[in-house]
Amino acid sequence: MNIKRLIGSAAAAVILITGQATMAAASSHHPKTVADLRAATTKYHSIAKAEHDGYGLFKDTAGIACIDMPGMGAMGIHYVNGTKVGRPNIVLTKPEAVLYAPDRHGRLHLAAVEYVVVKADWDATHKAPPRLFGHTFNFTDAPNRFGLPPFYSLHVWAFKHNPAGMFEMFNPNVHCNCSMSSMSSMSM
Repeated sequence: MNIKRLIGSAAAAVILITGQATMAAASSHHPKTVADLRAATTKYHSIAKAEHDGYGLFKDTAGIACIDMPGMGAMGIHYVNGTKVGRPNIVLTKPEAVLYAPDRHGRLHLAAVEYVVVKADWDATHKAPPRLFGHTFNFTDAPNRFGLPPFYSLHVWAFKHNPAGMFEMFNPNVHCNCSMSSMSSMSM
């Protein structure tokens, strides 16, 4: 191994270990595309696999599982891995949440992923909001419907077309008006 490659590998390891860089600054050996994201998360078409990997049903403070916004569409139903939300860096292949869109029969289908990082954690080691795929994360202040401290988030509609845009929060093609009563009785 030549010295330049060794130094480059060591530098990449330091960046990954300290979490000081956004994905844009990561080594070229790390995935950077939506195709890479899809490949890493396609297994979550199975909710059982998502649950096996630590994702659980997430409800807002009112106990609502399917998140929508009248006139804009919906995000759908979030399955969140809380241990990932607490980290102060973004890992493209390990999003903090996977989102499922209910069909008219109430069956859930993988639609998107969401990256979430607590603002204070991120801001402690970064000078600007996180960016991924050329998009700056959205900011949600507290108090909010999720009961979270202020946070940054980015939705990526990798599995369901979003006519509003691949990185928009809400998808007009996702609806929560199906029978979601069974979702309100589910616990995380």
